Amino acid sequence: MAYVPRLKTKYKEEVVPALKEKFNYKSVMQVPKLTKIAINQGVGRYSVTDKKVMDSSILEMTTITGQQAVGAKSKKDISNFKLRKGMPVGVRVTLRDNNMYEFLDRLIAVALPRIRDFKGINDKGFDGKGNYTLGITEQIIFPEINIDKINKIMGMDITFVTTATNDVEALELLKQFGLPFKNQNTNQ
Repeated sequence: MAYVPRLKTKYKEEVVPALKEKFNYKSVMQVPKLTKIAINQGVGRYSVTDKKVMDSSILEMTTITGQQAVGAKSKKDISNFKLRKGMPVGVRVTLRDNNMYEFLDRLIAVALPRIRDFKGINDKGFDGKGNYTLGITEQIIFPEINIDKINKIMGMDITFVTTATNDVEALELLKQFGLPFKNQNTNQ
């Protein structure tokens, strides 16, 4: 029997019926689902002066996600930022299917609780079309990263791409998966 991630099973058995009931969907196919998770990390000006920063960022991102990361290069010249076309500016990974569910499980269960003074993630990162972007300030919250071996503490953006048509459905989908959003009742 093939391995199936815990959250993939949870989606089929718990999330789909809960969302179908809450939003009165007529078919299971109408229920929004998570299609991919895109993770981006900008290395900025550090990669221009030190080429090892880009290599270590790719290695760290690959270690965190379990999938090979790709370096991103600038598309055009911007003189104000001392940026030339083709210079390395970031690292990115797109996770789908089993890798996506495994990463989401580790993010919810292990990484987010390791953030200092964590009170939940902000629900303001929706784009109006059902996608959510979460900014993380330090890559050291992931247990796969050895703190002694990192050169520079850098943040990353994690984008959850869903098939939801609006932000309300996407918020409910991500809550059902277990993402710890801040309570709207309290003023924080």
